[in-house]
Amino acid sequence: MNRLLLTWSDAGTLGPAPAHHGRRPEGDRGPVLRLLDQEESRYDAIVVLTIPAGEAPSRALVERARARAPRTELRVVDVDDPSDHAKLFRALGKLSVQLKRAFPPAAWAMDVLLSAGTPQAQTLWVILVQAGILPARMLQVIPAAFVPHPHPRPVREVRLDIEGFPEIRALREEVVRLRAEARTRDTVLVGESEPMRFLRARIARVAATDVPVLIVGETGTGKELAARAIHEHSPRARGPFIAENCSVFAEGVLASELFGHEAGAFTGAAARRRGVFEQAHGGTLFLDEIGELSPRVQASLLRVLQDGTLRRVGGEATIDIDVRVLAATHRDLAAMVEEGTFREDLYYRLRGGIIEVPPLRARGGDIEILVDAFLEEVRARRKGRGLKVTREALRSLYQHPWPGNVRELRAEVQRWGVFCDHTVDVGDLAPEIASQAARPAGGIARATEAGGEEVAPLAEAVASAERAAIGRALEVHQGNLSRAARALDIDRNTLKRKMAAYHLRKGAPAR
Repeated sequence: MNRLLLTWSDAGTLGPAPAHHGRRPEGDRGPVLRLLDQEESRYDAIVVLTIPAGEAPSRALVERARARAPRTELRVVDVDDPSDHAKLFRALGKLSVQLKRAFPPAAWAMDVLLSAGTPQAQTLWVILVQAGILPARMLQVIPAAFVPHPHPRPVREVRLDIEGFPEIRALREEVVRLRAEARTRDTVLVGESEPMRFLRARIARVAATDVPVLIVGETGTGKELAARAIHEHSPRARGPFIAENCSVFAEGVLASELFGHEAGAFTGAAARRRGVFEQAHGGTLFLDEIGELSPRVQASLLRVLQDGTLRRVGGEATIDIDVRVLAATHRDLAAMVEEGTFREDLYYRLRGGIIEVPPLRARGGDIEILVDAFLEEVRARRKGRGLKVTREALRSLYQHPWPGNVRELRAEVQRWGVFCDHTVDVGDLAPEIASQAARPAGGIARATEAGGEEVAPLAEAVASAERAAIGRALEVHQGNLSRAARALDIDRNTLKRKMAAYHLRKGAPAR
């Protein structure tokens, strides 16, 4: 098992010292280096965090730490005020996800140093670790002034393993509050096509209930967004929303991730850990790629869903849980049941309601709306410098089949933000998308049937019909947007957005 140290820098910042900074005694190397001085403190990687004002002073600390662990990196956290709990929580929550990807818990044991950073940052380390968001051991370096020399244990592990500690009301409410503040606003399912309107109607129905929901759809369609929308519109919206991907862990590790474990349950289990079911208590648990579960974990999951109780790995006591489960897969679970690779009883337990997220190729005129939404993200990152997409480039987007669905489209738009300055033309598109413009009939892709008749792609045909319908409504209602929108049964702002996308004016009929 590799070892990772995660710590804030203790090198200070440029400018006046913060109020919590005391003068460091002469000869005190600081808690980070004092930890690394210990014989037992051997790490394979070190991640040092700092805010922008502390980047320059922290580089010297990183160079010294690199002598202990060559894989040492400095990460600048985009927080201007390290005493702001909400800003820190947003930043550290994202960081936790990144670290678990870069240093998978199955292969890396993480230590968090509490002795560096602001008091607010130290508090959040405790919350993140105890809530199970950050799987780590907490360490404290005793200040040099209080440690006689020599001292056998200047470093101690901070353990809050009193049964029920993570469920103390104040801590639980703080975690829920901070999660709510940090929750992204991208849970809105963008699109005005008929499949998306149907999807939102289905979500509204199942959200009002407490039944489990099975969300199906191709990879990249936005199944987690649908799950978040169900949670946000449900009576559990004030509770936590926890997402777990069932395909990224080995069987033994996944059981621990889902149900937690007791100290000593297996090699490396140094402390008790709550699983995602306990973390989601009172809220919603989203299990992605549910079709990848092994038969043994399927059996354990079924028991939890039936009884509303669980036992941690290596534990004896049963724990009551109140969790709504949303599951998602791109696989055909019914076929897997027939094959015997997925339990029939678990399948029917999960599918209290079924939500199907449509692929992008079935969503007609939503491409412009999605592109506009993703361009807003690019504009925010580029500090107001927006991009304009030419009609030729947009036509190529319509003709592309989008095997990666919305995720592929978002990645394409994000790429424009890197390589384009003002305008996005056909030549700026990814090769597999730009190639659509080279097809015959003025750049419009055509499929030819055996009889020789040309057939337009579905997305183009839908867009053409939509443009004609909007033009006709504007013509009939003499350019009155409110009446035209009511006739089309869409929102007025949606009508204006589509008019801009199709270059339609109030008094101009569709061509």
